[in-house]
This record gives sequence, structure tokens and C-alpha cells, in this order.
Amino acid sequence: MTNKKAKLSLSEQGTDIELPIYSGTIGPDVVDVGSLTSQNLFTYDPGFVSTASCESQITYIDGEKGILLHRGYPIDQLAESSNYLETCYLLLYGELPSSEEYEKFVSVIQNHTMVHEQIRTFFNGFRRDAHPMAVMCGVVGALSAFYHDSLDISNERHREIAAYRLVAKIPTIAAMCYKFSTGQPFMYPDNRLSYSENFLHMMFGTPCEPSKISPTLAKAMDRIFLLHADHEQNASTSTVRLAGSSGANPFACIAAGIVALWGPSHGGANEAVLEMLQEIGDVSRIDEYVARAKDKEDPFRLMGFGHRVYKNFDPRAKVMKESADEVLQELGIENDPLLAIAKRLEEIALEDDYFISKKLYPNVDFYSGIILKAIGIPTSMFTVIFAVGRTVGWIAHWNEMISGNYRIGRPRQLYTGHAQRDFVPMKKRS
Repeated sequence: MTNKKAKLSLSEQGTDIELPIYSGTIGPDVVDVGSLTSQNLFTYDPGFVSTASCESQITYIDGEKGILLHRGYPIDQLAESSNYLETCYLLLYGELPSSEEYEKFVSVIQNHTMVHEQIRTFFNGFRRDAHPMAVMCGVVGALSAFYHDSLDISNERHREIAAYRLVAKIPTIAAMCYKFSTGQPFMYPDNRLSYSENFLHMMFGTPCEPSKISPTLAKAMDRIFLLHADHEQNASTSTVRLAGSSGANPFACIAAGIVALWGPSHGGANEAVLEMLQEIGDVSRIDEYVARAKDKEDPFRLMGFGHRVYKNFDPRAKVMKESADEVLQELGIENDPLLAIAKRLEEIALEDDYFISKKLYPNVDFYSGIILKAIGIPTSMFTVIFAVGRTVGWIAHWNEMISGNYRIGRPRQLYTGHAQRDFVPMKKRS
């Protein structure tokens, strides 16, 4: 915090209003406009792109420089040297764990991986062809009906237990959504496996034979979870915070985050990458589509290139590219037409002057889409997997808000409808 002030001059009234300016650890200064309501004034900021809705110590992004920090640690260092559950601990508690703290945390998560047996019956209420995200929204929202012993949000221990349950059970529910769509039996978690191994076991295993999990695929899946763990005040995280500001229970708040993530402009980006590859259809048509992407008059856009936040490069993409290369080599995939298109598009984006000048580098969604496709995960499950990774970020932000001084969210509006008018009986309406 600083003693700096901003001055707002109101020309019609001929008066000035002083507004405090706050400085964070790093990043732009923030003008506190909270006092404007006493002057009968609001700010107008559609999408809240210039508004800090909260104070947070969890994640920092500098889009111009391509920086993403979790609790101060660069994302590339975490992706190279850490793993998803250690990053979960970091996001939840603010510091990296000791070996003893880490082992205890992993053990607790493993002991919460099963869901209540009656939850299995929920799936029978959905159509077999329901979108997995539709099922995910419903089942996660229902968790509060089964785990109501930890719903006192003013109780720090209850919030911690809820965090454990969500991080542990979301992969189980996600895999159940997939199994339900295929008609295969649900697979119970195997707590001898790591977090990502267990997920792949529940996704692709069957009761007929033991699961065989490739370490390379498990590592790639762990990185996908880690690289999607948190991304500051995005639409879904802001939704979780807004829902939580009303005092709603954590399971309902995370369900709200899943709903927001489902939107194609948010969590559907890696799904859109695969849809684009399917539209291109063949390597021979790439030049045609690249030309369309360069044409300002053509609505076609190459998905998975550039990023709304990162104006330089996506710091998560380099590590994800390494995993994509490792997965493709492990699986020996050479004849998949969509992956061939993806590899050629990657080459063009990294060499073509147009893409370089526009800084349209392949982003994390591009590479995660390639990995998930190669592993054999259907496109409809892509956003579900995004939700699995992002759950810990949502719960960390929710807990940070509930632990501090917060008030119920109440955005204002610029009203442009009718002014007050009198009701006219139907008989007298012309």
C-alpha cells in the first residue's frame, strides 16, 4: 500500500475527487474507486478487464512479459521440477511442503479419492449421450448433499476438509463421466497409484485385467493438471469467488466454476483446437487455411495460437510442447491425420514472419489438445480434464476470500432502458 493519490475531475460540477492508489508486490498500481458511490458515481468497465475485484496472494500474471507465478514461483520451474499435488499444496498453503508435509498431504488426498456409493446412482438420471460437462456440473453440485459434515465455511478445518475432498474426488467423478458415456463399468480408484496414474487407471482401466499405465503418459497428464491449476482472476475463478461471497458452500461454488469453464471462450479452447484440425481435414489444405487466417476479411481463426492474456508467449506452452513430443514418441503415432496437421501448423507458426510479428505462438491449449487426442481422450472430455486441474485453484481462491474480510459481490450497471413510466391497461394500449 502507498500514500499515492489519483485526482478525478468532474467538469460539470467543477469539483475534484481524490482516490487512493494502492501498489501490490509487483504489477500495475490500482486506483481505489470504492468511494465514488458516495458521490452517486460508478465506474463503467464491461468484462471487468480494468478492475481489480479482490486482493490476492496466490497467482500473478504479466501478460506482456509472458510471466506466470504461483505464490512467487515461475510456472516453468514448477512444471520442470515439481508435480501436481506438490503444486496443490503450494496453492492451498502458500509455501512448498517439506518431505514430511508432502507425504502427509498425498496420503490424505489418496484417502479421499472414493465417492459415496449412492453418487453412482446419479448417473442413471442422465442420458447416455449427455455431454460430460453437463454431468460434471450436476454431480459436483450434489456433493454437498453427501458431505454436509464440513459445510461450516467459518470453520477453518471444515474448509480444509472440503479442499481435500474436492481435489481428491473431482478426478474420480471426471472418469465416471467418461465411463458412463462409453457404457463401461466405473473403476474404483487405486490408491497405490499416483494422482495422474490413478486418473488414467479410472479412465481406461477395466475390471477384466490390471491397468498398465505408461510413465510418459502419466507425466504428461500430471503436467496438464499442473499447468492448468490456476490462472489468476479468470472467468471461472471470478465466478467461484462471486458465488462464495454469498456464503454458498464450497461444493456449490466449484460447480459454479465448472459451469463458467464450460463456455467455449474459456475452457473450450483446447476442444476448439481439435475442431479446427478436423475442419482443415488434410495437410494439403493447410496453406489454404493459413491464408484465410491472415485475411482480415475472413472470419476464420487458427485456434490454439496466441493468447488473450499473454501478448508475448504463453509460459506454459514450452513445457507442454516437451510433453507433447514425448507422448507422440512414446505412442509412435505417425499416421494420425489430425496430429500431422497440428505438427505442420506448429512449424509454420514458429517460422512464418506473419505469426512471429503478430506473436501468434502455439499456446498451452494447442499442445494439451494434441496430447489428449494422442492419449485417446475424446474431445468432449477436454474441458472436464481442464476442470480437474483447475479445481485446486478455485478452492484456493475461495478459501483465501472466506479467510479474509469480504463482502457479497454486487456489480453495478449503466442503465439505458426506459425511465419511469405509468402502466397502461390493455384496453387503452394502441
